Amino acid sequence: MKVAFAGTPEFAARALEAILRAGFEVPLVLTQPDRPSGRGMQLQASAVKHVALEHGLPVSQPVSLKAEVSRAPLIEAGADVMVVAAYGLILPQAVLDIPRLGCLNIHASLLPRWRGAAPIQRAIEAGDAQTGITIMQMDAGLDTGPMLMTRAVPINPQDTAASLHDTLAAAGAGLVVEALGALSKLTPQAQPAEGVTYAKKLSREESLIDWREPADTIERRLRAFDPFPGCVAQFESTPIKLWRGQCVAASGTPGEVLAISDEGVLVACGQGALLLTELQKPGGKRLCARDFLRGFPLKLGVTP
Repeated sequence: MKVAFAGTPEFAARALEAILRAGFEVPLVLTQPDRPSGRGMQLQASAVKHVALEHGLPVSQPVSLKAEVSRAPLIEAGADVMVVAAYGLILPQAVLDIPRLGCLNIHASLLPRWRGAAPIQRAIEAGDAQTGITIMQMDAGLDTGPMLMTRAVPINPQDTAASLHDTLAAAGAGLVVEALGALSKLTPQAQPAEGVTYAKKLSREESLIDWREPADTIERRLRAFDPFPGCVAQFESTPIKLWRGQCVAASGTPGEVLAISDEGVLVACGQGALLLTELQKPGGKRLCARDFLRGFPLKLGVTP
């Protein structure tokens, strides 16, 4: 079976590597165009493109798939099925119809919960106990296609978006290989009408901490927004990024610094308090509280 592949970031690259290890022929890889990155803003290839080039696979990088000419490489590839993972482009129906067995999507949630762009982060932010991987048959909707296989993954109390991403990337890579191997035997199941939620794209505007919220809500957001976009609070008129925190049974005016020690900076929240244990000043590195305080001393009672 010929398997075309469409994806861009590391999550997708892990799946492409697994498909290749399993022995499937990949006649074409679609990925986003190279983007400027780093201090020098040099053009950088996507993680998927790196894998494709390492294995000598043909690569196509269209800006859009709306034009007929952009779809020509996929038609010429003659793929039986296309696997899509975090590609970053909307696939029009004309593309979904090209492979004779359709297009399969690796989605990082247990659908229909957390359809959309940021399912990993929103699951942590919401306090979900578990998430998972869904392999679905794609249709023209936003993650609305019938499901072929699912695999649940627990969300650990210390999981960040980065750590959960790696767990789900491995799970997705394994599950899509299973799905491809059993494709003729799988029966698509319509997604339930109940339980639909949408994982909107993360924005930097969401990163500003509101200390009036409960401590557990803020703690989850720290983990959900790690590594991007991070969470920010004002300390003595300086924006400080917050990366780790522990909920503590303490109270005070929201935003008030209640205690300072090598263990962390204790800040009152709307309910409870948060012991900040990893912080970062502008232009600096992420540091444990002890090292951070050596270069950025704080005062008790200062409201961020």
